[in-house]
Amino acid sequence: MHGSARIEISLSRNPGLDALRGLSILLVVLHHLALRIPLKKTALADFLPGRVLGALSYSGYEAVFVFFVMSGFLIASHCLARWGGLAEIDLRAFYARRAGRIVPCLLLVLAALSAMHLAGVTHFVIDKPEQSLPRALFAALALHLNWYEGATGYLPGGWDVLWSLSIEEAFYLGFPLLCALVRSRALLSLLLAALVCSIPFSLMAITDNEIWKEKSYLPGMGAIAAGVLVALAVRQWPQPPRVRVAVIGGLGVAGLLAILLAMRELWPVLHDFVMFWHVCSAAFLVYALAHSRRAGMRGWAWLRSMGRYSYEIYLGHMFVVFAVVAAFNSSGADLRRGWLWYVPAVLACWALGALVGRLYSDPCARALTRRLARRAP
Repeated sequence: MHGSARIEISLSRNPGLDALRGLSILLVVLHHLALRIPLKKTALADFLPGRVLGALSYSGYEAVFVFFVMSGFLIASHCLARWGGLAEIDLRAFYARRAGRIVPCLLLVLAALSAMHLAGVTHFVIDKPEQSLPRALFAALALHLNWYEGATGYLPGGWDVLWSLSIEEAFYLGFPLLCALVRSRALLSLLLAALVCSIPFSLMAITDNEIWKEKSYLPGMGAIAAGVLVALAVRQWPQPPRVRVAVIGGLGVAGLLAILLAMRELWPVLHDFVMFWHVCSAAFLVYALAHSRRAGMRGWAWLRSMGRYSYEIYLGHMFVVFAVVAAFNSSGADLRRGWLWYVPAVLACWALGALVGRLYSDPCARALTRRLARRAP
């Protein structure tokens, strides 16, 4: 088997990375459920500390930034494996692979959201004066839905999740061009590091728009850049000492746990540097997991499966969330037992994502990638 193919397969089968993606999408789903069925008002509050319930309920935004870091690492690693260096990326093949992965599922979700808007389904109707269905569709397809929300207000939940896709794919439109232009790995690393370091300062510069502060381009792109730097580090030092990997991984876990459990204490000290801390901690953990090739983690196959279908789950989970919340309200909305609705909701999100992935987005990705790659000038 060709060496680059072995590396790609190794990356795709890393159980730790899959589990981290699964945990991240799980936190996103729990967050959107907790906004509507608060965990702190359920019977779980009698047994679990408030900090733990808070971490489970309100860490969806931080989980998206972990996705950003992992995205930068995985895509840069695949590029290094396939082409040997980031400066050698085949632009046509790169864009074909991104389109094949992103476009089919995105179009399916946009079609479903549009149909539900036109049918007047509750929680899916775009009804703010400055917003419209055609403009929302254009914003999603032209990768500026985050900016559109900053200018006009939040869209309904099913649309709102697309903000992160705008940031991620805008980064990947320019990323291979930057690599081809710079060519020097040292200079590219310096530019990427500068983008990572810009995270707190770009956040501090935004003082008058809460939505834009949350969803602006530079912080998310800085997190993706951190993942690319991790991929370059793993490529440069493929077999570091185990002690170093353990220490870096431990720092990453400790940093992320501090964000999840001690935000009240961290924020008065770090303010907008909290997100920089969060991104660096995620990068440390990804670095450690990248050097782990263990096939263990028995009993966590469901979490790794959620990780493998995290994109499909992310785009479609709000359909499940709104359906479950509607069923909960129809049943009498007993908040004490509200936690019981989380299990079927998570299972349904997982099942929907896996079904869409296996039957639709994976076959479409393969077919579209082949078609686009063949259209060479």
